[in-house]
Amino acid sequence: MVNDPIGDMLIQIKNASLARNSEIEFPYSKLKMALGKILKDEGYIASVAKVGTDPKANLRVGIKYVNGASVITGVKRVSKPGLRWYVAKDKIPQVVGGMGIAILSTPQGVMTGSTAKKKGTGGELLCKIW
Repeated sequence: MVNDPIGDMLIQIKNASLARNSEIEFPYSKLKMALGKILKDEGYIASVAKVGTDPKANLRVGIKYVNGASVITGVKRVSKPGLRWYVAKDKIPQVVGGMGIAILSTPQGVMTGSTAKKKGTGGELLCKIW
């Protein structure tokens, strides 16, 4: 049983990229799909798709490489099940001097830190990716 499915997803993506795998699959959830769409839109992964039918659906993620190197160089899970981190709109962190992204879960949905700043909303700081 996984206590932290988001952290598990992020680490599996990072490990798959280090192992030079082209794809990885894990159990589907709406939050994981929203996180995958953000990673795809920001250019950190090649593809994200729901495979199969509920309740046994999986999420298939295609790993992205540029010149043989993985696009994702690091991930950090910030808000964990044992300790939640909430940030106000003016306290959203900048990741690696603007070279990475922070992902937040806000009342308007899951979004990047820069989008949350533009919309003027804070939320739970899920992770940082660079």
